[in-house]
Amino acid sequence: MWEYPADLSAVSDARAHVQARLEEWGLEELLFSTELIVSELVTNAMRYAGGPVTLRLVRDRVLVCEVSDPSSTQPRLRRALATDEGGRGLFLVAQLTSRWGSRYTARGKTIWTEQNLPEG
Repeated sequence: MWEYPADLSAVSDARAHVQARLEEWGLEELLFSTELIVSELVTNAMRYAGGPVTLRLVRDRVLVCEVSDPSSTQPRLRRALATDEGGRGLFLVAQLTSRWGSRYTARGKTIWTEQNLPEG
């Protein structure tokens, strides 16, 4: 598990941690999508909830990504209009994952995602 301050410059650290872990696990095939998922979730957590923000990857029957923050406000999936400059983050996350959701914790909330592991 990694912890980051509420500083958007730390998003690149989160991507680097994800890259190193997926390479360690031999899951390079999931690198692009997982980096995008982590970038969206960590950025949103820092922007809207503050810090600290924690990131955890779990390799089981699926790849689980969890991003936790101190806010109890649950995210909403919405469709951005073509003219909107933002609002597509969770929509992208939903498109890149097999499942996603959120749960309350004693210290805020955790957004979790699942990605299917490559065959073989």
